Amino acid sequence: MELLHAVALGAIQGVTEFLPISSSGHLVLLQSLFGIKGPEIFFDVALHVGTLASVCVFFSKDLKEIAAALFSAFTWSSGKIGLRQQLSQEPEMRLLGLIIVGTVPTVLLAFVFRPMAEMLFSSVRLVGIMLLVTGLLLWFTRGLNRKGRNPAQLTFWDAVCVGLMQGLAILPGISRSGTTIATALFRGIHRETAARYSFLLSIPAIVGAMALELYKARASVMPPLGPALLGACVAAVAGYAALKVLIHLVKRGNLYTFAPYCWLLGVVVIAWSP
Repeated sequence: MELLHAVALGAIQGVTEFLPISSSGHLVLLQSLFGIKGPEIFFDVALHVGTLASVCVFFSKDLKEIAAALFSAFTWSSGKIGLRQQLSQEPEMRLLGLIIVGTVPTVLLAFVFRPMAEMLFSSVRLVGIMLLVTGLLLWFTRGLNRKGRNPAQLTFWDAVCVGLMQGLAILPGISRSGTTIATALFRGIHRETAARYSFLLSIPAIVGAMALELYKARASVMPPLGPALLGACVAAVAGYAALKVLIHLVKRGNLYTFAPYCWLLGVVVIAWSP
């Protein structure tokens, strides 16, 4: 793989992974319209490492607090407090519990749709239809939740609903970030809290995707490390920048501004698809 190709794929992965325009949808379109082959498995894992690094750095404060709360839960001093009390009294433990609850439906839906993955990713028309759906979800967030519920008011049912939408994002053309943030907003959650929870919930999903790709590549020959490392670095930088842009727009209530792009691209794809 050429270095320029690695840079291009890294940039595309980093930007589309977090902006609500569907990374899988763009990959399918690039492969279909321009004859670009999908990245090799190890290179794909490297790109996921890059995007994982960007979200972990961006939310490093939250992750450190969760890790500290989890560590203290296993110390002697916190042994007198039951798990239920920790989940209700400690915000970080409650957030961790919500992430775990939200991950369960994501995993279940991933197993449901996995046997159909090859067929789904070969349908360009499906990508166009799902981009239209993504655009509708984004558009309906206009004016939602200038106040909304704060992190302490999140429920496990909120986590289940957001996790289900994250699982549906396996469909190419459905944006993971767009649908999960929109779902949280529809549930009356504060804008910043919705974005924060959406991206923290993405961490187990990205790790799971990496583990699955590594399992599939267990018998493959290791490719050159240079392009993979370059692609991962580009994906990390592009992903961090995309996160800053999206969080800023979500705080201002402007998530819907991505809807016209999804609609336009969806219509073009459907019109050009065989």
